[in-house]
Amino acid sequence: MTAEAKVLRYQEYLDEPETMLRFDIVDGVVIMAERPTRFHQTIAGNIYWAAWGLVKERGLGEIWFAPLDVVVQRDPLRVRQPDLLYVSAENSGVLTARVEGGPDWVVEILSPGNRRRELAGKLADYARIGVRECWVVSQRDFTVEVLALVDGGWRRVGVRGMGERVESVVVAGFGMAVGDVFRGV
Repeated sequence: MTAEAKVLRYQEYLDEPETMLRFDIVDGVVIMAERPTRFHQTIAGNIYWAAWGLVKERGLGEIWFAPLDVVVQRDPLRVRQPDLLYVSAENSGVLTARVEGGPDWVVEILSPGNRRRELAGKLADYARIGVRECWVVSQRDFTVEVLALVDGGWRRVGVRGMGERVESVVVAGFGMAVGDVFRGV
């Protein structure tokens, strides 16, 4: 016999206490994320610090680490927590205590246990809310795949590996060597 998962509604979600747990909510069902490893956190930190300086210096917007909820839809409730997210100054209307709508850029760092189907669901949600760019970072392959939202769907801009440079299509002037993405891993 399997226990039926509790379906969380938007107001119940708002009433929950603040937590540092990593999870997504898909159609009201909480799906716990794999705990990030030191390597995962190192990669996230490398990208964050490289982008943060440029974003702050030029007043481009805000950038955050997970866990920060991105509300995709309220009914049925759907919430995602990308590893990193950037909201431009022009798009700041999506900011409340959480992000209610599409950030401009998100980063998903694939853990060894991630399945392509899980990523596909996240990407579909990000496209639906108008996220303009997604970096998919593979710890296994030491690559960064850059996806841009074009006509409501994802177009692969490129896959960059060690010895190459990855550039953002949304954060003006931001790019970094792929080796720096994986520095310390």
